[in-house]
Amino acid sequence: MSRRLLGVIAAAVFGAASVTGSVASAAPAPAPAPVKAIDFTGIVALNNCSGSLVRTPTAADSDPALVLTNGHCYEGGEPGAGQVITNRSSSRTFSLLDPSGSRSLGTLRATTLLYATMTDTDVALYKLSSTYADIKQRYNNTPALQLSLDHPTAGASLRVVSGYWKRIYSCRLDGFAYRVREAAWTWKDSLRYTSECNVIGGTSGSPVIDAATGKVVGANNTINESGGRCTLNNPCEVDESGRVTVRANIGYAQQTYILASCIAPGSVLDLNRAGCTVPRRTS
Repeated sequence: MSRRLLGVIAAAVFGAASVTGSVASAAPAPAPAPVKAIDFTGIVALNNCSGSLVRTPTAADSDPALVLTNGHCYEGGEPGAGQVITNRSSSRTFSLLDPSGSRSLGTLRATTLLYATMTDTDVALYKLSSTYADIKQRYNNTPALQLSLDHPTAGASLRVVSGYWKRIYSCRLDGFAYRVREAAWTWKDSLRYTSECNVIGGTSGSPVIDAATGKVVGANNTINESGGRCTLNNPCEVDESGRVTVRANIGYAQQTYILASCIAPGSVLDLNRAGCTVPRRTS
């Protein structure tokens, strides 16, 4: 409800009270619950990247847990342009960090690479051998981060949390790049950071968390390191007319709501679910 409308309602209530002397003031709306400060809760470190323990809003505690990272962090090597990998056996391990990021609570192990691609987006999602309930019981009641099902909003305050470097970057969502091109790969509707998120190698796969909601809205994946034009480690932006823009030292992330919508009960990948718009399987 807008402030203007609230003011109209308050004025009407006040006017009625002054005439009758018996109308009570409207009760104030309850304030939204504050979001816990962003730390390393739910963050994992990979051998070459960062990642996070995640769940969808409707996941059950009895479901196998999921880990999110980048497609280019896949242990089998970077997927080629146009390649999509689904439901592939994996025994990859992840180190689950404590809230301070100073130590590992234990090792999580995958059973399946549910999804990985570098086409249109740059994401990988692993299914673990442990359930969310198992992880809470074994590791100090550690919860998973919740995946947002909504497109984020420009200007949002962001936190990029790297499990590899044990570092948290703070910046804002500067806007959206129609296309980001890096070497052979092209990504759609990418999140563009303000300059404060000067991410480095090893931060790939870090969850991008909306500080206002505590939800994951993206997976950090690249930065233009030296002002190069559309080359490896020097992504460029391409607009609807094909015009290329280079933003030196600006980083990008890929939105995750398009993948979150693909997860069915039981941590099952279902590419036919409503809202699931990631590229389909080719291998």
